[in-house]
Amino acid sequence: MVTLVRCDLFCRVIDNYGDIGVCWRLARQLANEHGLLVRLWIDDLNSFAKLCPEVDVTLEKQHRRGVEIRRWQTPFPDVQPADLVIEAFACQLPESYIAAMTRMSAQGDTKAVWVNLEYLSAEDWVQGCHGLPSPHPELALTKYFFFPGFTRQTGGLLLERDLLARRDAFQNDIAQQRMFWQTVGIDMPAAATLKVSLFSYTHVPLDGLLDVWMNSPQAVLCMVPEGLIVPQISRYFADSAPQAGNHYARGNLHVHILPFVEQEQYDLLLWACDINFVRGEDSCVRAQWAARPFIWQIYPQHDGAHWQKLQAFMDIYTARLAPSASRAVQALWQVLNGATKVEIAQAWANFIAVQVELKQHGNMWARQLAENNLALNLLDFYRKVGRIRASKNEE
Repeated sequence: MVTLVRCDLFCRVIDNYGDIGVCWRLARQLANEHGLLVRLWIDDLNSFAKLCPEVDVTLEKQHRRGVEIRRWQTPFPDVQPADLVIEAFACQLPESYIAAMTRMSAQGDTKAVWVNLEYLSAEDWVQGCHGLPSPHPELALTKYFFFPGFTRQTGGLLLERDLLARRDAFQNDIAQQRMFWQTVGIDMPAAATLKVSLFSYTHVPLDGLLDVWMNSPQAVLCMVPEGLIVPQISRYFADSAPQAGNHYARGNLHVHILPFVEQEQYDLLLWACDINFVRGEDSCVRAQWAARPFIWQIYPQHDGAHWQKLQAFMDIYTARLAPSASRAVQALWQVLNGATKVEIAQAWANFIAVQVELKQHGNMWARQLAENNLALNLLDFYRKVGRIRASKNEE
């Protein structure tokens, strides 16, 4: 008889949908592709419902898409700890749950493998810290650090089993693309139109970017998922009533505000566009799977630590590009992250000039990253820790 692995995944919603976006992807992949019994504990069901509309925000317990959804509340319910416990982004497990893990261990039952899933970073130190144990200072428990990343010495990236095949099928099928554009209320754009998705934080130099596109010799179609920058776009077009569904036009620029985009639909948007502007962690990873040129706006940190993280990723992502293409990517990323005051029109022109090379690079980069799958690595790590414990118990 095969005993299914039980997994508790804990998530606190910190920045809109970034943290829960990653956790929801991981929960579904562990449950639906690898057969784990997954409970996703989340403290904000209202935000989660944006990603999974069928969620009932009034329920404490429900099953959606193969995953058990539980409301993370205080006091925390008395539940048996799972075999694999994932503390996402140092969200800090409930004390009662930690106490239950301690009791389970003391009674001689199988110890839970406790993993802290960290934020994504390309910095060198991540490789040395990935997988390291952190013994609890008072209890007979050990937590392990698990770092997503871009090299074999890290935990890799989230990638569904069939994602790249579905991407290729979509990008090679005009009928699928036409159907997608119809679902967002737009006729299939002309081949000569530059299709751009724009998902960013509010500190992007938006007016300057829109000016460049307005004066572009090439028609630009900008698709903006409903979010933080919609008010800025509406001000640019002197619209006093910003809302999803609005369309704007000025010069050679057309802008469409999309209703909130679910994860699966967002992948299609990235696949359908020529260039993608993304922010934070989850959309950045999805843009890399899309294998299209992209611009990443990193989450700003008050101590300025994000500048080093941005540079670390730019270095690894552009390492195999020709020097001119590498400079073009880094210059535009720096402008749109506020790291430099270089003329945005010139930075954009230089980026567009290497667009074909960046598309080729994107395909190579995605194939390289696909060899290091986070969910598979996480399960291998769980089994490895379990074997180590079993061997120690036998000694």
